[in-house]
Amino acid sequence: MKILLATQKPFAAKAVEGITDILAKAGHQVVKLENYASQEGLVAAVADADALIVRSDKVTEEVMAAAPKLKIVVRAGAGFDNVDLAAATARGIVVMNTPGQNSNAVAELALGMMIFMARTHFTPATGSELCGKRLGVQAYGNVGRLVGQKAKALGMSVCALDPFLTDEQIIAGGAEPVHSVEELYAASDFLSVHIPALPATIKSIGYDLIMRMPKGATLVNTARKEVIDEDGLMKALEEREDLKYVTDVMPDNYDKLTKKFGYRVFATPKKMGAQTKEANVNAGLAAARQIVDFFATGNRKFQVNK
Repeated sequence: MKILLATQKPFAAKAVEGITDILAKAGHQVVKLENYASQEGLVAAVADADALIVRSDKVTEEVMAAAPKLKIVVRAGAGFDNVDLAAATARGIVVMNTPGQNSNAVAELALGMMIFMARTHFTPATGSELCGKRLGVQAYGNVGRLVGQKAKALGMSVCALDPFLTDEQIIAGGAEPVHSVEELYAASDFLSVHIPALPATIKSIGYDLIMRMPKGATLVNTARKEVIDEDGLMKALEEREDLKYVTDVMPDNYDKLTKKFGYRVFATPKKMGAQTKEANVNAGLAAARQIVDFFATGNRKFQVNK
């Protein structure tokens, strides 16, 4: 099978070497498309591909229409909103992600952002400590649990909300369960967001929820930009001078936010959650192994479209 490794933002060299080795040993041909300049480059490259490994690359209906042999797309990472799932399903293409491979990198970033905001961007201004504060985790999956565990090591108490987990599962993961999003926000000095961007969650975090947060609270978003109602965020920050927002998914209105609120708002220049050498390698190798297993046994364990 011909496996196309298409990464506008390339994997680390060690990851590419490992991916190629895994696929080649299984008898597959690996073709690389790195640093491509436009979407047209991806469309042209998939013409005879049987499988596709991507990072944040856009796998649109146009891409799939240009790939009549394509059987599987693996997104090396947890999020998969860059792949048109409906188009893939209609064409019988399996789409997978690699859950858990980037989790520690994202969790460490979330905690680092909390410290960065608590210490006023590491300026000489008097800051505060995380120890003794209450962390709320919105979605207690692979990343959320790690954030909670690391926060407890820093002396924080942790509560969590996840509609897909029982109270017993959340407690076993080290957090106190809460039963509504309103309760979660009202209880959290720091609120770490880990929900996906779905029709039900897009712009779901806005003025009403943010205004429920305790005095001096910080909202931390390492999930997706789309889940934040940016107008509602702006309004809440205007009315509550004690609130802060930090994210690795830059808001559309970031210039306005920083001009108006200074150190109370911070966004990384690009999404940084998975940007570690370790996560880069882990996700890439997992993608390669999943493709090998799919073609060898039909295993669809991590399929995200039906």
